[in-house]
Parts: sequence; structure tokens; C-alpha cells
Amino acid sequence: MVRGDLFWGLQGALDRRGLGPVAGVDEAGAGACAGPLVVAACVLKQGDAKLTELTDSKLMTAKARDRVYDLVLKRAVDYSVIVIPTAEVDLYGIRVMNLEGMRRAAAALRVHPGYILTDGFRVPGLTAPNTAVIKGDRSVASIAAASVLAKVTRDRIMAGHHDDFPHYGFDVHKGYSTSDHLAALREHGPSDVHRWSYTNVATVAVKHGVRPTRPVLLTYAALEKAMEAGTTATLSAALDEALEPQLSLPLHAPAAGVGHNERSAGGAAARSRGGARIS
Repeated sequence: MVRGDLFWGLQGALDRRGLGPVAGVDEAGAGACAGPLVVAACVLKQGDAKLTELTDSKLMTAKARDRVYDLVLKRAVDYSVIVIPTAEVDLYGIRVMNLEGMRRAAAALRVHPGYILTDGFRVPGLTAPNTAVIKGDRSVASIAAASVLAKVTRDRIMAGHHDDFPHYGFDVHKGYSTSDHLAALREHGPSDVHRWSYTNVATVAVKHGVRPTRPVLLTYAALEKAMEAGTTATLSAALDEALEPQLSLPLHAPAAGVGHNERSAGGAAARSRGGARIS
């Protein structure tokens, strides 16, 4: 891990040691309970004086983000933006797809990076040597640029979903669990835009007596809720007891038990790790 105020300095140090070009990678939407996960990678020219407004996308106004977004598109040496749909998040779990999305974004760059900087945590399996930077979107220019690309892309997608589902207010909260969003979710139940693998969405779905139209991998928290609600000893029986009375089809738990999501999407698909699959 790297700490500190290194906005252009870290990239410059890597470039001087022959480890460039340096790519920054960041995501938007991991904490939301609705909408896609968006991951971006970006390579900037060292010390670009035109990017004076560039910082963590969460610290900028919407208008400032739009300005910086357009500027990054014009001035970046290279960039990529990966949109992971809600169905894929539900199928493999957010942790798996967050890591996989960062791999995809780095691999999609046309300019092969000599070094990759990721925001917050290490990402195994990247295409170049890499380092995780704590609060990298505030301290590394290329990560900040990636955060802007991801955030603006996702916000525009969520604003588009508002046209189809205006009662949820996606244009305002962008799928995050605000009080207004949760109130609308409780009133109307989940839509196809929602992440049915998330505990709050799954719980509301049960109360409304509806089930997803796609395969879903329940989170640990959702499994624990089901176990608490059930009186039987086995995970599969607890799920059926807790949820079956209000759903048309039973839920099935993996025979091997539940593990943490730490594999690529392909590995998760093969082992069903990280939760119980709704089939």
C-alpha cells in the first residue's frame, strides 16, 4: 500500500524509473443497491496542467464532474470504461465483479501499462505490476481521472433508468441506499434494475412476494437473515423455511457451504462461492 499526498508525484517517480506508462483504475457503484458497477482505467500525461479541477469524483459537483469528464476524454493518453450490468453483479457477487471489472478495464487499454495503480485494495491478476493506493482517488491523478470516468458514466446510466422507473428516483440518488430510495423500494418492491443479491433488496422482495427473473447469489448477510428466520439446522432448509412460503420457487444453498468471494468470475461460476444461488 502507498499513503500520502502523491497526486502527480507517484506517477512521475514510476515514469522516471522506466515503469510507465502508469494507469489508474477505479470503480463507481460498488456500494449501490441498484444499477450497474462501472470500472474505468486511465493513463494521463504526467503533470498535465490543463487538469486543474481533477480530484476525487465524490468531492466534485455534477457540473464540475461533467467538465472534467470531457477534458479527460480529450487529454488522456488512453482510457477504458467497463460497464458490468446488474445481472452479472447478482450472478457472481459484488466482490468478485469489482475485482474482475478492474482486470477488464486494465486489459481493455490499447496502451499497455507498465504499472497499474488501483484505489484502495490490491487486485490479483492484473496485466502489469501494480500497487494499491489508500484513498487513491484523492492522491493519484490517474486514479482520480478513472473515478470521474466511472462516476459520470454510471450517473448517466442511472438517470436513463429514471425514465423507465420514475417512482424510485434513480436520477437523484443513483441507486444508493438513501432514505428516499429505501422508502420507494419498500413501497414498490424491487425492479430489474435493483441488485436482488443485496440484503435490503432481497428482504423487500420477500415482503412483496416476488422473486428475481435471473439467477442470484445471495450475500452473507442475506444468508444470515435467512438462518435467523428459520428454525431448522441446515442452510438449505433455513432458506426454504424463511423464504419459500412467499415465493413460487425454492432457494437452494450450495452443498459445500458458503465461502468468501475472492475468485475471478469464472472461478466463482464454477464453485458458487460467496453465497447461495437462487435457481
